[in-house]
Amino acid sequence: MMTTVTIDPSGSFLTLVDPNSTCRFHAIWLRDNAGDPETRSPGNGQRLITLRDISANTQINSADVRGGTLEVCFSPEGKLVSYDLNWLVANAYDIANLKERGWTPPDVSLWAAELADDVPTGDFIELLQDDVALCHWLGLVKRYGFGKVINGPIEDGALFKLVDLFGYVRETNYGRHFEVRTEVNPTNLAYTGLGLQAHTDNPYRDPVPTVQVLYCLESSAAGGENMVVDGFSAVKRLRTENRQYFDVLADHCARFEYAGETGVCLTSRRPMIELAPDGELIALRFNNRSMAAVRDVPFDNMAIYYAAYRRLGEIIDEEGMEVTFRLNPGEAFVVDNTRVLHARKGYSGEGTRWLQGCYADKDGLRSTYDAMRRTQTLEAAE
Repeated sequence: MMTTVTIDPSGSFLTLVDPNSTCRFHAIWLRDNAGDPETRSPGNGQRLITLRDISANTQINSADVRGGTLEVCFSPEGKLVSYDLNWLVANAYDIANLKERGWTPPDVSLWAAELADDVPTGDFIELLQDDVALCHWLGLVKRYGFGKVINGPIEDGALFKLVDLFGYVRETNYGRHFEVRTEVNPTNLAYTGLGLQAHTDNPYRDPVPTVQVLYCLESSAAGGENMVVDGFSAVKRLRTENRQYFDVLADHCARFEYAGETGVCLTSRRPMIELAPDGELIALRFNNRSMAAVRDVPFDNMAIYYAAYRRLGEIIDEEGMEVTFRLNPGEAFVVDNTRVLHARKGYSGEGTRWLQGCYADKDGLRSTYDAMRRTQTLEAAE
């Protein structure tokens, strides 16, 4: 069966039917997404017109399928535009919304302790020299929310070379990077030998840094193993166990703050569980050390809010949720700070432990990955 097209008598939308799907597209949507050189720049694909330049009375005058292309003539412009059928199917919006609140896209794989046997790992030299290896590793970071790097240089500032592979350092009040060593009077608990509960970093920032890098330069102290927990997996467990707990943490804002340095007072107001308008799970903020007084929850919901907060913490703390590994000098890990919580076991004062950390953002990581994958796809098609 070939793809067929019919136009609604009103001219306001058309219907594409193929063996696998039936999709409707509005005239205004099609016209707005025209890819002709008068509508979009051939160089970068950005629009050259605004929506005001398109008639509010745009209708479909005619439509025809020719091979793998849909040709549409719009009125009152009399403009003929061609669309790739595969592109239309990939961008179809006429689909039943059967997704449960808290859904995640297909390219997100949830995990727990079983991933310890298959931690996403890249060799620094390979990542530096081989775009295919880098693209593969970035894809794993995108899918699982974290990745480990081995065989990196053991030198001050080596973490910047790692970030340069996929993005840009995000400078904060800590500077371009921060040192993780034991301090006598620390401004942050990360600078002590105490164990740290799994947490996301800097929830008091707006926007929060979406990528964190920790790079090991010295590690002879006993203990101090690193742990990661899939926050999305924990959230979905909470939803399965108690939908009311999930809803109360998603529907009400928590408050976070940090004022550990002179001249610094960082605050934010965001829900622990952040959802997109269509219910997609897009972020988790969990950091007991940085929680301010909760005051955006109605009195009648406060008890259930704290019960939900407690239960989420209990799930995160379960040994079966964590992947534990030790960073040796020249090794690092990268985490999606909107999804994966990280922690550290306590370590002794004997020996040395020196890590350097910095922040970056997912837009750089995703851009590098998507651009590499697009290039590889085009090269494979030649």
